Amino acid sequence: MPEITITGWSTRDVRFPTSLDKTGSDAMNAAGDYSSAYCILETDSEFSGHGMTFTIGRGNDIVCAAINHLGDRIKGRTLSSLVEHWGETWRYLVNDSQLRWIGPEKGVIHLALGAVVNAIWDLWAKALGKPVWRIVAEMTPEQFVDCIDFRYITDAITPDEAVALLKKTAADGKKEERMKDALDSRAVPAYTTSAGWLGYGEDKMRGLLQETLSKGYRHFKLKVGGSLEQDRKRLAIARDVIGYDKGNVLMVDANQVWSVPEAIEYMKNLADFKPWFIEEPTSPDDILGHKAVRDALRPHGIGVATGEMCQNRVVFKQLLMSGAIDVCQIDACRMGGVNEVLAVLLMAKKYGVPIVPHSGGVGLPEYTQHLSTIDYVVVSGARSVLEYVDHLHEHFLHPSVIRDGYYQTPMEAGYSVEMKPESMDRFEYPGKEGVSWWKTDEAKPILEGEKY
Repeated sequence: MPEITITGWSTRDVRFPTSLDKTGSDAMNAAGDYSSAYCILETDSEFSGHGMTFTIGRGNDIVCAAINHLGDRIKGRTLSSLVEHWGETWRYLVNDSQLRWIGPEKGVIHLALGAVVNAIWDLWAKALGKPVWRIVAEMTPEQFVDCIDFRYITDAITPDEAVALLKKTAADGKKEERMKDALDSRAVPAYTTSAGWLGYGEDKMRGLLQETLSKGYRHFKLKVGGSLEQDRKRLAIARDVIGYDKGNVLMVDANQVWSVPEAIEYMKNLADFKPWFIEEPTSPDDILGHKAVRDALRPHGIGVATGEMCQNRVVFKQLLMSGAIDVCQIDACRMGGVNEVLAVLLMAKKYGVPIVPHSGGVGLPEYTQHLSTIDYVVVSGARSVLEYVDHLHEHFLHPSVIRDGYYQTPMEAGYSVEMKPESMDRFEYPGKEGVSWWKTDEAKPILEGEKY
């Protein structure tokens, strides 16, 4: 790998007006504008590193401001010095005491950390000429574990345990077969949320379900939590389209709208539709609440999933150790980049909980296809589904692609989230007059109605 020095960085506040057609709408978030806070690392080479964090509109600028603070910590550093001992680099990035005071591995600071860390991985992958998933898949167990800061999680898994776990998975005699699956784009089956947004009408929902079923999807997720009567009607439509065959699986997502007792009672009233799990039934910070919901719904055959709003490996540690969830939903942006995700993959493997990443947002499928491939090939050795939302992929240089119900494994060098320059310019907020969509008359309903 050539010696590369990071000479600077820039940030871009990119927002897409998805609130206009209710894409992404759910019981908690009625009208979001899918947005990306970008960190772009500049170097003394031909390569640049691109990382982003997903938000839904206002506040994206705050994340960009936080990226500036973290970007300054790696200016002048060589790429090799950052990746030689990745765990130490990660700890260095979270150890600014003044930044920790306003975000100790959580919140806006942690969102920004994810963008910066992922930009380093993207830069490293481009320099090596490989996709991120393959870099990790080709690591030794010791190299994999060296990527992780184990502070706060050694009561759940130690570095020695993690190495032993990875060696056991590698020694099962099937890693070469799993790698072939990845190279043949048969490693990561997809599920779809595209038909399930709460703001969609019944005819649109039915049409999208029929369309995705015909494309090979067998797992479907719908948003719930607005009205029990309406939810029962929508789930009845879904089951009418996909049936109750064991091969076709239904999931539901409440996006944190309920208290614990409400979640239990509400889901009992939806049990006859046989959902695999209820996602985010209550506050993402409530470990005991998730445990109570899981215990109450187990007799009804309904699992509990959460993770898209879990801010760090410590929250996941508690969810996994307490037996509070059936499905672990890592998010590529909410946590501190690839490194922290690797820690959660290991803990989930140890505690026997499948990984089903959250991918419902712009850029997230591009990221998480790498993470699910890593989990399958290296960590769990087991296939699990990955969410796919069919929106805004056309803005990326190397968009995620689904074929016959599977993610097509990314082969291009990098982490897949580099956006086309013209898309960045077109949807940058507030943007330049005559260039940005946000400076046009089309934007007025959002700018005036939501007080941007």
